[in-house]
Amino acid sequence: MSDLAREITPVNIEEELKSSYLDYAMSVIVGRALPDVRDGLKPVHRRVLYAMNVLGNDWNKAYKKSARVVGDVIGKYHPHGDSAVYDTIVRMAQPFSLRYMLVDGQGNFGSIDGDSAAAMRYTEIRLAKIAHELMADLEKETVDFVDNYDGTEKIPDVMPTKIPNLLVNGFFRYRRRYGNQHPAAQPDGSYQRLSGVYR
Repeated sequence: MSDLAREITPVNIEEELKSSYLDYAMSVIVGRALPDVRDGLKPVHRRVLYAMNVLGNDWNKAYKKSARVVGDVIGKYHPHGDSAVYDTIVRMAQPFSLRYMLVDGQGNFGSIDGDSAAAMRYTEIRLAKIAHELMADLEKETVDFVDNYDGTEKIPDVMPTKIPNLLVNGFFRYRRRYGNQHPAAQPDGSYQRLSGVYR
């Protein structure tokens, strides 16, 4: 006990709480709230799209119940509440949330006026055609795969996208004290900007 007692350093509790809270807030923002610039997706978006891809929930196949996809996502890739995953699916299926929807939804997915989407047992989804461009050549080991939360599955660290998703779909996120926003842009304008960068 005496060895431990010598290592204790008195600190100002107010300063320690401020510092710890800031570190935690920044880790959440960087790890979950901000999309990765490489594919324009947050981890939960990436996991939903990957789960739908694994399920064969393609744009030219039959719709599947949203609840089925949510179950796969939280069971294999994203061990959080089902409402967070379903809210993500709903947003990716709303034409007023994304310029190019990544999920093709069938049923009530809410309105721009704030009406809620129907429960996940009533709605059906499949990947939008453009979402396949985000995952093109995934099976060709074009990106690194990492372990899921319990080490039983592999998931892509980032999608090998063919489109500048962050630019064409933009993002908006507000996390306690920190706001960030990037509006969507036209694909033609995005490609022109990118070609100017790489000259």
